[in-house]
Amino acid sequence: MLVSGLVIGVIGTLGMDLWALVVKYALRLPVSDWAMIGRWVAYLFRGRYRHSPISATPAVKHELALGWVVHYLTGISYGLLYLFILESILGVAPNLGSALLFGLATLAAPWLVMQPGLGLGLFAAKAPKPWLIRAINLSMHLAFALAMYLAWLLWL
Repeated sequence: MLVSGLVIGVIGTLGMDLWALVVKYALRLPVSDWAMIGRWVAYLFRGRYRHSPISATPAVKHELALGWVVHYLTGISYGLLYLFILESILGVAPNLGSALLFGLATLAAPWLVMQPGLGLGLFAAKAPKPWLIRAINLSMHLAFALAMYLAWLLWL
């Protein structure tokens, strides 16, 4: 389960990143700036959780690299958690419905933790276009879930 979780987490995250390219270049919509996530995480270790907004907080060395590492570690953690819940707790194999439901559940992290910490408020309420950000978040997490499920199908 450990290797499978790692694989589906990485591939799910790659799927999210590919979808982000479509959103950014084909749809011309904003996507996550991993430097800002890296900056936020770096400041977490300094005891600062909230920013108003994160872009006004001084940059830290290697914040972009840190943001990408955190992004992939989060995806791997989600892959492991998904398989653990399904296989160890529920005793069932992954399926498309459970993957999509899990993808929806992962929206709790950005909407309730990360976005408030970045200065965007709960559910990105303080963003200039909160519903657009929410829709993009939804599409990203569903792309992650779909790619994770497809990876599981191909892996096993």
